Amino acid sequence: MAAATLLAACSPSGGSGGGGGGGGGGTIKFWNMPWGNTEFNTLDEEITKAYKPEDGLGAATYQVIQWANFTQTFSSAVASNTGPAVSSGGGTQAFQFEAQGKIAYADDLLESWKESGLYDDFLPGLLDTMKVEKGYAAVPYNLDMRVLWYNTTLLEAAGISAPPTDWQGYMDACEALKKNNVYGYGTGAGAGAFTGTHALVSWMINNGGGLFDEDQKPNCVTPENIEAMDFVLEMVSKGYVDPASATYTSANVDSQWEARTFGMGYNTGGLANNVGGDVGGELAVMSPLKSPSGKQGALFFPNSIMMYTNTPSQEGSEAFLTYYYQNMTPLWTEGTGIGLPPLKSITETEEFQADPTNVKIITEWQPVARTWAAPGGDALFFDVTAVDGTPAMDTFSQSILGGNTDSKTALTALQSAIEGALA
Repeated sequence: MAAATLLAACSPSGGSGGGGGGGGGGTIKFWNMPWGNTEFNTLDEEITKAYKPEDGLGAATYQVIQWANFTQTFSSAVASNTGPAVSSGGGTQAFQFEAQGKIAYADDLLESWKESGLYDDFLPGLLDTMKVEKGYAAVPYNLDMRVLWYNTTLLEAAGISAPPTDWQGYMDACEALKKNNVYGYGTGAGAGAFTGTHALVSWMINNGGGLFDEDQKPNCVTPENIEAMDFVLEMVSKGYVDPASATYTSANVDSQWEARTFGMGYNTGGLANNVGGDVGGELAVMSPLKSPSGKQGALFFPNSIMMYTNTPSQEGSEAFLTYYYQNMTPLWTEGTGIGLPPLKSITETEEFQADPTNVKIITEWQPVARTWAAPGGDALFFDVTAVDGTPAMDTFSQSILGGNTDSKTALTALQSAIEGALA
């Protein structure tokens, strides 16, 4: 789950800065989310409980935190110093707690990984997404990608011999699909359907745009973004977008794919598995499109694991995380449904290589993917919480997919809303 609503402010108790307790063998509490299917947390708990710490360091306990109300769960626990020493969480959670002085920076941990080779095992650019002014706020854990999918059967029926490679080709494919009563841009921006917003930002990034400049300030009304939204609005006006898309939930979107009324569109890397059945077998990931500016790219979310200042032993937190990263490969090789891995060594396993879709996403999409911070950078920061699953982004997406606006007006309104949220 990439988007997280803004965590409530926590009271300034406990440590501040990069360290927790000194030595000591207190238990390291590890809280993790249900990132995959029912097998995920079972295997994850087995890995955690198999940890055998060195003398003087504490063992690790395991707790599953459900997505429902998880922001309140973490906020209350961190504020009362009853929370975890180590956890995963929402896509921007580490940066929210870092701004409150509750995160133990991972600089020493990452430095220790250079000798073992673990540091160099991360996919290109991932570690940079975690770097804030005072240090590394977290460690990349699993990747939630936004990629373009297409239904091979529907394209063939429309006389399209190969998936599009650029924006004009995409528009042409939409026109061909429309003749068969198929929508070429399958999306949704209803309650909880964050992929609708993510898709719009992906078009911006694809064209060299995005929402923040190099000074980490909102900068929405740019020529690149206007051109990208003009492209989407043209698809809306030509009937390539389902008129009900502005109201579709994620379940509605999956249902439209399953009903073969969606022929192409942005979605998560797990769309085919989510749809399943015969239709799931018809779905394939296309290569990143080239925009009119010749650029490629899309939005992605480097979900992370973070350490907290409230720990019985910072040494213990770091020792556990070292063990965990050295032993977490089965989470990806045993079909638990977790997102894409952050380590090159996992992508090179026989099990991972056996899935051509995941291989294509890692090989072609991950190198050009950008975070919410684009185009000014990729390092995440606190202010991206203003665009991560917020009402401002929902309103923007629904106005674009409704077709009742123009690009500059919609982007100007979004700019104002973001600035208002950050004021």
